[in-house]
Amino acid sequence: MTRKIFVNLPVKDLKRSISFFKELGFQFNQQFTDETAACMVIADDIYAMLLTHAKFKTFTKREIADTTKFAEELTALSFESKAKVDDLLETALKAGAVESGELQDHGFMYGRSFDDLDGHTWEIFWMDPNHIQKT
Repeated sequence: MTRKIFVNLPVKDLKRSISFFKELGFQFNQQFTDETAACMVIADDIYAMLLTHAKFKTFTKREIADTTKFAEELTALSFESKAKVDDLLETALKAGAVESGELQDHGFMYGRSFDDLDGHTWEIFWMDPNHIQKT
């Protein structure tokens, strides 16, 4: 079995969050989606579990962060081109996201960021594959 990653994110309105991410082009695995959680497919082995606050609280004894005051996480996703980064950012803004950082262009790497409907920060970037050294 290959290693998989599941990022768990609390959301205030699950249906609204599902609609938002569908507008960005993400699909959902219905096998792991119900009225308390939705499994958003990011890549073959990468998923974001969008959880109602009540469901999220079953996994932790800590308070859920107030993302209007505190940074809870930064999720960085790579894309195949600068144009894809710009397109996704524009789509996210039209769907209700807020741009959360300034455009970063380092030549070999290009990135933008937005906060989703619940204040979770998504850093979207392109990196020149020729710049990455093989180890």
